[in-house]
Amino acid sequence: MNYPEKIPVSIVIPVHNGGEYFQKCLSCIKNFAPPQTEVIVVADGDEISANLAEYFASQVLRISVAGGPAKARNLGAKAARGEIILFIDADTTINAETIPKIIDVFHQKPEIAALIGSYDDSPGAINFLSQYKNLFHHYTHQNGSEEGSTFWGACGAIRRDIFLEMEGFDESYRRPCVEDIELGYRLKKAGYQIKLCKDIQVKHLKKWEPISLLKAEFFYRAIPWTALIMRDRQLSNDLNLHWSSRISVLLIYGLLASLVATWWWSPILLIVILLALGLLVLNASVYKFFYAKRGLVFTLKMIPWHWFYYIYSGLAFAIGTVRHLLRSTVIQQKGKEALG
Repeated sequence: MNYPEKIPVSIVIPVHNGGEYFQKCLSCIKNFAPPQTEVIVVADGDEISANLAEYFASQVLRISVAGGPAKARNLGAKAARGEIILFIDADTTINAETIPKIIDVFHQKPEIAALIGSYDDSPGAINFLSQYKNLFHHYTHQNGSEEGSTFWGACGAIRRDIFLEMEGFDESYRRPCVEDIELGYRLKKAGYQIKLCKDIQVKHLKKWEPISLLKAEFFYRAIPWTALIMRDRQLSNDLNLHWSSRISVLLIYGLLASLVATWWWSPILLIVILLALGLLVLNASVYKFFYAKRGLVFTLKMIPWHWFYYIYSGLAFAIGTVRHLLRSTVIQQKGKEALG
């Protein structure tokens, strides 16, 4: 494949406590990135990773006090010279096809402003929870709409002039959060096209444990995402917000309520069984995917975690909605007081 020199790529990687994953990330870039690719590492309060990156990157930018990936990515983007900026996380690795495919998509489709990829189906960490979480993420993107509804910081590319025009990521997010989704919402609102390219894949190396997964999903993803949905009044039928997921949340809470009610009236157990069957049928494609990838035992083991995902996602949405309504009420009250 020929690389059009007029569309060089700048890779921007924010890193904080990168460790072994970050070293693998840099090694893969060294092995697979075309020679003309610019690599910019932004060490976010992480001198060890900054020193490591000096051997691999075109530029290493240092932030003395960690300010979060949004700030680090913005700093890297301002220093980038490429027409396309590719953001990847420090715990992901590219392959030989990643950058050529990105260049090709932007070359073939000048109408798109940005694209996002997908995790591959062979996660780096071998423990059950990491395999489940990363494969579920892979499934979600592989079954999403190609007309992207949001941006993704783990493997997302954007034309540099449009990124700067949009003033980058919202730096009020001080942790890895929903800053990428927020940028995607603004891009769509401004009329720009985002493409989900399912064949552009990176490997996620992160090892998930129960506490780290729940903390990230509940506090740093689901609740802030709900705030964005409320702010923009936008609930797209795509990715994690697909209608089947919303119905599944209703079914799982109906199942829990029915299960409690069986304490007083045992015939309600029939409703519990029907709701459980409904969840299995509604999510049959997910379970067929896991069965094909990891077999029967793994699939039986992941179903409780999948149902638990609907429980905490529904709870986070409820909390986020209540917080939004309370804040709206306070703002309205202050407005009335200001008017006298």
